[in-house]
Amino acid sequence: MTELLVLRGVVEAAPDRVAAVLLDVLPGGRSPLATAGTIEHSDGDEFVMVRDGSRITVTVDRAARSVTQQGEWWYRGVTSVEPDQRGSQVVHRIFNIAPGHRWAVRMVSRGPLHAAPTAFATQLEQLSRELGVAAWVELD
Repeated sequence: MTELLVLRGVVEAAPDRVAAVLLDVLPGGRSPLATAGTIEHSDGDEFVMVRDGSRITVTVDRAARSVTQQGEWWYRGVTSVEPDQRGSQVVHRIFNIAPGHRWAVRMVSRGPLHAAPTAFATQLEQLSRELGVAAWVELD
């Protein structure tokens, strides 16, 4: 597994408050990570959904305040909430989980990696509105 991208942002609310929204990822949930799709299988805090013909496994780890979304081939995205002196830090990591074929992943991952910063900023904005607090992307 290779980390391809890390994005960080701050939400001016306590980690448990941010996690309560972020981890509500079932379709129709309050989380900006919740998407429309059909749930194919559900087992507590793990479910498989079909969206646009692709299967995505979503795992919620409440103790770690994180959500993992994994595709069928190369993609794993992990979004977590960590304590920060300003409230909470939301961290989104994208990993390549494909065994071998690195050249193919480089080709296929370009679109998702290019779109990730804008999507992450939008998710922080949605968290900000839902919680009624300030939020922003941290630039390195």
